[in-house]
Amino acid sequence: MDVKLNPNLKSYSMPQWVKWVIVIQLFIVYTYASVAKLYPDWLNGNVMQLLMRSKSNYIFIGDLLQEKWLHYMLAYGGILFDGLIVPLLLFKPTRKYAFFVSIFFHLFNSFVFQIGIFPYLSLAFSLFFFEPKTIQKLFLKKKLFYNKEELIITSYRKVLIGVGAVYFLIQTLLPIRHHFIKDNVLWTEEGHRLSWRMMLRAKYGIIEYRLVNNNTGKIHIVNLDDYLSEKQKRAASTKPDIIWQFAQYLKRIFEKDGQDISIYVDSKISVNGKPFEAFIDPEADLTNAPWNSFKHNDWILPSKSD
Repeated sequence: MDVKLNPNLKSYSMPQWVKWVIVIQLFIVYTYASVAKLYPDWLNGNVMQLLMRSKSNYIFIGDLLQEKWLHYMLAYGGILFDGLIVPLLLFKPTRKYAFFVSIFFHLFNSFVFQIGIFPYLSLAFSLFFFEPKTIQKLFLKKKLFYNKEELIITSYRKVLIGVGAVYFLIQTLLPIRHHFIKDNVLWTEEGHRLSWRMMLRAKYGIIEYRLVNNNTGKIHIVNLDDYLSEKQKRAASTKPDIIWQFAQYLKRIFEKDGQDISIYVDSKISVNGKPFEAFIDPEADLTNAPWNSFKHNDWILPSKSD
């Protein structure tokens, strides 16, 4: 769009730092994803077994996905792929083979787990690991190619280094913040977002939202189907920040009608097939409860399981 409005901006080259921003970002994402899988329920294949249980109706591969040996292969293959894919793509002798493995890995995840755009973004970013000439030969044969080898030290290099250092410091620290928050992140979900803990656990929830009119004392049980899609209902049953957000949403709706309400939640969840346990304090009024992104929220009850 910029070039269309101002043709003088058109360029056939980009600075090397642009490439390395993408590469380093991917290294952080994959490394944390690999390390996060090093816990018992993943290593014993339990999580993968639970995740595959709902895939038994898949055509051709449904029965195969229920095999225990495949669960172990996928569990340990996921650890190895996440931990090694960036170094293998950076190393020229293994780059091509790593790219083909990456294609299979991401397309498998997309087909089996339907996890949105992430697999295709990851495959697109793989182009940054190849030589520009290789990409040009494969995809851009009729395009002009910038083949100069020159070192340009930009005038804004100090600002770039400073901003980049702060950015990557944040990217490195955010994923470990859950270690400084009370209780296990698998249970509380606090510190889960932006920590690259992808497809890491199987979580199921049962929830009831009780709306209390503070003027009349009348109690109303909220019908989730009136407000949420199936996907939203799953999130509003297991994720505390979504539970809190939905309570705030309901509060705004009923306040428009002039009602003074409180909202209480009866919630139980199961993590990785363990017995259901109470999750949210049923005495906590979520309309007045705060949400803290960087510390424990006391209305989330502790788990009795290990």
